Parts: sequence; C-alpha cells; structure tokens
Amino acid sequence: MKIQTRHLKPSRLLIALLPALLILFVGYVNASPYTTWRLPEGAKARLNKGGAIRVVYSPDGTLLAVASNIGIWLYDAQTGEERNLITGHNASVINILFSPDGQTLASHGHGRVARLWDVKSGDLLRTFRGYQNRVIGMAFSPDGQTLAGNMELTIFLWDIKSGRSLRSFSDASHRHFVGISFSPDGQTFAGNDGEIIHLWDVKGKRPERQLREHTKWVTSMSFSPDSQTLATGSKDTKLHLWDVGTGDLLRTLTEDAGWITSVSFSPDGQTLTSRSRDGKLRLYDVSTGNLLWMLEGQAGSVRRKAFSPDSQTLVNWGWDHTIRLYDVGTGDLLKAFIGHTEWVRSAAFSPDGQTLVSRSADQTIRLWNINTGDPLKTLTGHIYRVDSMAFSPDGQTLADGGNYRSTVRLYDVNTGDLLRILEGHTRSVESVLFSPNGQTLATGSMDTTIRLWDVQTGNLLQTLEGHTGSVISMAFSPNGETLTSGSRDNTIRLWDVKTGNLLQTLEGHTAEINSAFFSPDGQTLASGSQDTTIRLWDVKTGDLLQTLEGHRGSVSSVAFSPNGQTLASGSSDTTIRLWDIGTGSTFRTLIGRTKDVNSVAFSPDRLTLASGYVDTPIRLWDVRTGRILRTFRGHTRDVECVLFSPDGLTLASGSRDGTVLLWDLTPE
Repeated sequence: MKIQTRHLKPSRLLIALLPALLILFVGYVNASPYTTWRLPEGAKARLNKGGAIRVVYSPDGTLLAVASNIGIWLYDAQTGEERNLITGHNASVINILFSPDGQTLASHGHGRVARLWDVKSGDLLRTFRGYQNRVIGMAFSPDGQTLAGNMELTIFLWDIKSGRSLRSFSDASHRHFVGISFSPDGQTFAGNDGEIIHLWDVKGKRPERQLREHTKWVTSMSFSPDSQTLATGSKDTKLHLWDVGTGDLLRTLTEDAGWITSVSFSPDGQTLTSRSRDGKLRLYDVSTGNLLWMLEGQAGSVRRKAFSPDSQTLVNWGWDHTIRLYDVGTGDLLKAFIGHTEWVRSAAFSPDGQTLVSRSADQTIRLWNINTGDPLKTLTGHIYRVDSMAFSPDGQTLADGGNYRSTVRLYDVNTGDLLRILEGHTRSVESVLFSPNGQTLATGSMDTTIRLWDVQTGNLLQTLEGHTGSVISMAFSPNGETLTSGSRDNTIRLWDVKTGNLLQTLEGHTAEINSAFFSPDGQTLASGSQDTTIRLWDVKTGDLLQTLEGHRGSVSSVAFSPNGQTLASGSSDTTIRLWDIGTGSTFRTLIGRTKDVNSVAFSPDRLTLASGYVDTPIRLWDVRTGRILRTFRGHTRDVECVLFSPDGLTLASGSRDGTVLLWDLTPE
C-alpha cells in the first residue's frame, strides 16, 4: 500500500513563535482592524488574508472584489482600503461575479452550490443547488435577472429574485460541460462539452442547435458584442467563427502551431484575439479574417490578455514578472509595468480604462496608472499559504518565506510595516527561524543552502552548504549555539552557529526529514521522517540512542513535553502517539480524525496537546486521559502548524489557506 506523505516543517515555528503571541495579537489588532472581521467561533484574531485566487472590478469601478482562500474581500478601488470580508464558504472561493448593477455578488468554490451575496451588507441572499455535481462555472444574464450555473453534467438557469430553477440543459451523452456564456443581448446561451458547442434560446422559443466542426476539445468561447457571432477555439488548432442565428460556420482561422487556449472579441467587436499553447498571441480583423499581427514568445510566456474598454489597447502578461501594453492597431509596445517580483497571474482594466489591477505570485495585488505606468497602490496580506514563518523572541518582528519566493521579508509586528527584504537564495525559502536571542535569522531553501542573517542590519553572516536536497526543517538548540537542519536528502546536520562549521551529519533515516526538535536540556535531538520512524540522537556524540517505531505513515511532526519526559508525534497514518522517553514505548495513541496529522504541540503546563490536521479542524487533548477537550474550526485548508503562547491562554494555528488564527483559551 502506498502511504500518503506530507512535506511539513512545523518545527521551524516551535521555538520562534512562543514568546510573541500576546504581543502579536495586541499589535496587529491596533494596526489592522480587519484582523477581527468575521472570525470563526473561539478565535480572537486573524493574520493575513488568505491567498488571492481571482480579482474583479465592480461595474462602476468603485470596488475591487478578491476571491480568496477564506472568503471574498472587498476593497475601495481608489484608496485600497478594506471595506468588507464576506465569508460563508467552507473552502476556498475560486470564482466571483458582480451582477450587472453591481449590487450583488455570485460566488462558488469547489463544492456543489453557488451563493449570492449582498455587496453592501455582505449578507447571504440565496444559495443555489443543482444535482450532486460540483459547480465549475457561473454567468449572469445581461439584465441581471438570471444566474447560470455549470454543474458539470447539467447547466441550470436560476431566477435571481425567487431562487427557483427556470431551465436546465444537459447532454444526452452525459458528458461534462466546460464553458458557459450568455450572449450580450441575453437571447442565447452557449455551453460546450468536449468538441460540441450547444446553443440554446434562453426563453425556449427556438430549438437547441449543436455546432460540430471541431474535432478536439473546445477550450474557449466568446460572443461578439452584437451577439451575432460566436468565436470558438479548440485543441484541434482551429479558430471557428459561427453565425449565432443560424448556426452556420462563417470562417475558419487555422493556427500554425499549438492548440488554442483562449479567444476573445474586443469591446467594439472589430478585433479577435487568440492565444495558443505555442506561446503566441494573434490578433485578427473580424470582418476579413486577416491576421493583423502576432506576438511571439517562448512557450507559455504569453499567459493571458485583455482589451481596454475602448478597444485601443491590449494588455499581456507572462512569466517574466512584467505587464505590457500594446497598440491594438499596430502591435507596438506602448508601456511596460515593472514591479512584481514573481510571475503575474492575472490583470484587468478598470471600467473607465484608467487603471490596471494585477495579481502576482509574489502575493501582492497592484493598481497601476495606465497613462504613466506608475504603481498607485499595493494590496498586501494575501498569502497563498503559510509555508514558513517565524517571530522574533521579543515579538516585535515577523519573518516569512514560502512558495514562489526566494526572498525573506521582515515586518514590524506592531505596525505591519515592511522592515527589510533579505535576498540571496535562488529558490523558494522553505523554513525560517529566529535564534533564541533574536539576533540571527536562519533560512532554509530549496536551493539546498542555509543562510544566517543579522536581524538588525539584514547582512548575510554565513551560508551553510552541504545538503544535497531542500532544507525543510530547522531547530536551534536552547542555548542558541547549535543549529540543526533536516533535508530531503534524508540527513540531519548539526552546525556551529558562531563559526558556520559542520559539526556532525546524522544518517540513518531512509527518507526525508520532516521535523526536528531539541529536548529542553539540549542533550537529545528527536527527528521525524517520511520513513515512518522517529529517531533520538545524542547531540554531543551524534550517536543514535533509540529508534521509535509504530507509525504506519510519514511522521510529520515531533515535540518534546516541557519536562522532556514525553515525546508527541503526529503522522499521516492519522494517529498521534505519546512516547515515554525513558522506555521508548508508546503509552497512549490518540485518534481523532481520518486525515493526516500535520502538527502537534504541548501546552506550557504539559497537560494539553494541540494537533492540526489535513481536513482543517484543530484538537485539544487531555494528555493524562487522552480525552478531546475542545475542537476549533475555521481554516479552509490544511492546518500546517499549531502552537501555544507562553501563558497557555492563546493557541496559534497556521494553514495552507494563507492565514494564522489566534484562538482564545481563557478559562470560562
């Protein structure tokens, strides 16, 4: 049987976060009121806003809506100020649409329902359900009276006011629908399943028409602004133009390389763009079918494109962190927007065409002045996942790193100001950790190196090299003199922090090291591995003291109790084991979920154990009895790490939804 494994690094938080939680809570609440909006029951603050998945303008251009891992954020499009947070989905929101009048928002996640929200109040207006299939697409009718929902096998049209289903469409062959779209005049509705395009009359007065010229999967559809023409692109490399009224094929434009990934009409209907898998962007004259110009790049470099509202400008973005504006008529490059530090995921014009909004893998959303190319606002806090972070022992500084980033950022906890950016790693930073005295920051990366930084100056002190795989876990000894690192090369290394010299290499695990933890006296090191074992090492000699066996899956997290007599371990086998260090035997097994255990942590009085899971709940356990004391729910994705504050009155949890939640443990 193949064991599912987790590549987790909870140990990097365990030392760094403990002294900071109470200071952190006070500082962030003072600086950012939105940290207390719509919190789950039992939580007292939320740090970060969850990964940004989609960004759209309201029809009047006054609001920006951001679909995130935790809900829908509404921003003032002029000032960038947070207006509201809409929550209600129990998972990431992957699609949002404003109604034509801008008063209503439609949303869906990966589930089986679409929801309708009041933009002003954030209240849930209606929930639309179909069959037992997930929602994969939505569209408002032009008059705003109807919402279409693609439920894979069936497309539903719902009445906005009553919530009742008006019509449903399905394919007799029971194939999944991929794309759905209303014509601009609201008379025709299109859906495609594979290589077949279906056209339905919205009012049901005209029989369904099926367009069957494509020989492979249809990947994109676009109605012309006058609703008379439908453009379709396919994996068969053909771009077809159809007469919507008759269903006749008007013209075929053949791409010279690669299947077509998207097609779209300009707002004036005179130009058609296509993007193909070969990395080329083409513009056609709709009336003649002639190719106007072509933008070439490496495969995948032309990711997306969009027209300005006046149809005169085309925006394009790719993998090189840059957004470019082109003259639609000539193909001349007009302007380049430079500022993002990672690849751009999406971009869109404001309704008046004066502002551009962009979303990037650097975890920022930026607003740009179209005329000057200057950045206007940067919206921060949308972290895609809490992959690595640490707080200084005095609680004043936050360091973070993670997916898509080779840099580490240092923030002032009380104000949220960016203090410093540490650059030097060449690949994603997978772990960050402050030394016990707070003067040094250690960072481990996919580039296989560890870097030690001076926190005050940002200067690089040392680069520790020797691992041949990603450094995914680190721990400082209690006195701060030794740093241990665990890697995907299956080894553990002990380093002299002062000199940077390699002290020892601990070998024995047969798979990557997910977690490492020093005993309170600093004499023993515990390591948990994907090989399902836990090993205890003599720090001074490097000798293997014990191998703890019993888990049937990857050991994702290990933690010593404050008195050093007990070791807790969490595993992908869904269990938590409590080990007697003296005997090396399990004296209690805790089973509370059916999913992987990602993280475990002891309370300061060692009587309570916290655990975080893949399926999002957080459990508090009575160590003496094995009884579940409390369960917290609020994250929408895997809980990667949990940690108690020094006084035991706060629990922090970090998640792949991009947020940290602080839970109130004050006795009732």
